[in-house]
Amino acid sequence: MASLRSASPELRAYFSRHNLLGVYEALLCGVIVMRPEDPLTYLEEKLREIMEKGLDAVLWYTCIDLSLHPKLKRISETYLNTVFGLGGEQRMTGELCAKAWDFYRRNLMKLYFGGWIKYNRLKKNKRKKAKQKMALAVVHYNVQMLRVIIQKWSTWVQIHKEKMTLAAKRLQQIFTTIYLNAVMKAWHAEAHSSLKTKAYFESLAKESQKGCFESNDLTVGHKTSHLPVKALLQVFRYVNLVDLARCAQVSQTWMLLTQNSSLWSDKWRPYVLCLNLRGCYSLHWPSFKSISECKNLQDLNLSECQGLNDESMRLISQGCRALLYLNLSYTDITNGTLRLLSSSFPNLQHLSLAHCRKFTDKGLLYLGSGKGCHKLIYLDLSGCNQISVDGFRNIANGCSGIQDLLINNMPSLTDRCIQALVEKCQQIMSVVFLDSPHLSDTTFKALAECKLVKVSIEGNNQITDLSFKLMSKCCPYIRHIHMADCQKITDAGLQMISPLKHILVLNVADCIRISDGGVRPFVQGSSGAKLRELNLTNCIHVTDASVTEIAQRCHELTYLTLRHCENVTDAGIEALGNMSSLISIDISGTSISDMSLRALGHHGKIKELSVSECKNISDTGIQEFCKGTKSLEYCHVSYCPQLTDEAVKAMAFHCHTLTSVNIAGCPKMTDTCIQYLAAACHYLHFLDVSGCIHLTDKALKCLWKGCKQLQILKMLYCRNITKQAVLKYTAKLEKQEHSDADPPSWLGYDRDGNILTFTSVPE
Repeated sequence: MASLRSASPELRAYFSRHNLLGVYEALLCGVIVMRPEDPLTYLEEKLREIMEKGLDAVLWYTCIDLSLHPKLKRISETYLNTVFGLGGEQRMTGELCAKAWDFYRRNLMKLYFGGWIKYNRLKKNKRKKAKQKMALAVVHYNVQMLRVIIQKWSTWVQIHKEKMTLAAKRLQQIFTTIYLNAVMKAWHAEAHSSLKTKAYFESLAKESQKGCFESNDLTVGHKTSHLPVKALLQVFRYVNLVDLARCAQVSQTWMLLTQNSSLWSDKWRPYVLCLNLRGCYSLHWPSFKSISECKNLQDLNLSECQGLNDESMRLISQGCRALLYLNLSYTDITNGTLRLLSSSFPNLQHLSLAHCRKFTDKGLLYLGSGKGCHKLIYLDLSGCNQISVDGFRNIANGCSGIQDLLINNMPSLTDRCIQALVEKCQQIMSVVFLDSPHLSDTTFKALAECKLVKVSIEGNNQITDLSFKLMSKCCPYIRHIHMADCQKITDAGLQMISPLKHILVLNVADCIRISDGGVRPFVQGSSGAKLRELNLTNCIHVTDASVTEIAQRCHELTYLTLRHCENVTDAGIEALGNMSSLISIDISGTSISDMSLRALGHHGKIKELSVSECKNISDTGIQEFCKGTKSLEYCHVSYCPQLTDEAVKAMAFHCHTLTSVNIAGCPKMTDTCIQYLAAACHYLHFLDVSGCIHLTDKALKCLWKGCKQLQILKMLYCRNITKQAVLKYTAKLEKQEHSDADPPSWLGYDRDGNILTFTSVPE
């Protein structure tokens, strides 16, 4: 029974229903794998096991020992279906053979075609690598040839330099010989003349001495110049300062003796009234001991002295009892020093403890205890974040006479702190609260009981127009208002303070809500005619209408800042040209042109001008302005890339008193403009040429020769100025900044001075 394909369907169904193929497969696999000696007995045993387990549990390896089970799984379920012909769907047909042949042919073709492509790709890569190697060989050959050429050229240059050096040495020797001969001749002539002069005066002295001895009966047995030096010094110790100065005029010997350090070390200290040792990092016990011997010292500044501590202050307090002004800012003092202040300096009036972080509220309690610093009228607690409400209450209890209060850079300052202080310190006239964001209108409600004259607040988003209303009602004599970067201040606030009669300074910079509706009523108010300083920086809603009103009303205005007021144009600035009192104006970042500069130069009294970031001005405008203004001292034209050397030439030729010049971000400036400045502006103290990419070492040499008073020089992004030149020509400057990096993109131009164009990305 090789096949059942021709059998009846009932027989085929019978085989399938009783899983006879599975039984046959299991028995056949067992006999093949196990190979028993008695196969019939083996088959009989396995049939019994299959009967016990049931036909459903029969698998092809059921009759195989577990240790001989194959590890790999079968791919096909069974082959007996095919052998016996039970799988009708698997019958082989001509169509299946054709498909198999087509599949085999396509796979064979793919295999050979893939191999051919791989072979061609390999040949192509080999050709590419050979080409790269050839290119590297060419480069290597060129480099070697260039190296040989450079070596030969370097050898020639070295020989040429040696020849030049030898020639220079010979010329220098000849020059030195001639110069020394001339010096020797001049010295010989001068010595001969001096001998004659000396002989003449000696003869006159002998005649005068002879006449003196003949006319005087008394003779002197000894001269003071013959006394021992120690004896003379001892005598001079008992002479007051006036007589000591007269003794110094007697003779050269006495003059040298009166300058002896041991003599003056005891005499000068009682006359010292003011001593400033700010930033002295090397002060030690001998220094503080010397300070304590200045018995009449009244003003002492020890800020930023790292060696200062409580022990040092104890030493100073033993001798300097007359102190009125004391600055201990940025030092390591603790509560012990504050206890010393209260017991040793009863007359202290001004005290600065700014950024002293080691004392606590308890130390402030000491400050007002006992004799205490009850006469204190000025107190600076800037940066002392460790002080709480109790600390301010301690200050109020002990120092109720405070008039000037500075509390800057203290984020922890709150309304409760000010309320605790003002409860008893009602004589406060000046308050400065810069960078204190948590203060609100409640602070001004508390300060309403004080007669404020000066108020300075900056960087606060809680102060509103209500504070201006309180000032208007309770501070009729206020003169200085600084409310910069207070975003909630509006035109209504300026309208509220317009009736005040004594305001001299108004700073509302970065208060972006202020417009003509607030500026014009304020200028038209009682203080408009007396106003001296006005700062409207970044008040972008202010227009020419306000500027014209300022020009008409503020006859005593000297300082005006309209920086980044975008709506101010030539029409407003031309009106300012008629103000004879104006000496400083900042119109940077506005849309003015040369017409404004021409108008400002008419009255010729402006000393400070800032027109940075003004893209519409030109060299002509600067020239017109400088022709009319001879007393200009401060001129900043930074970030105006259209300006050239001609603008600086006009400054130098017409304004010889310039002390501060800023031409940063002007890529068209060259060494020529620095030559103009160095030749004419001998009082220059500050110069910023950052971003002037065409400046070279020659510019530094000109400054070194011409500007002897230059103190600060900034040369950032000047890639043609070398570090060697900076070290050589700026060694004596107080401060210098230099970098040879390319200009950043925010300057608006590249390393060659070409203007960059920025395209905006559509939203």
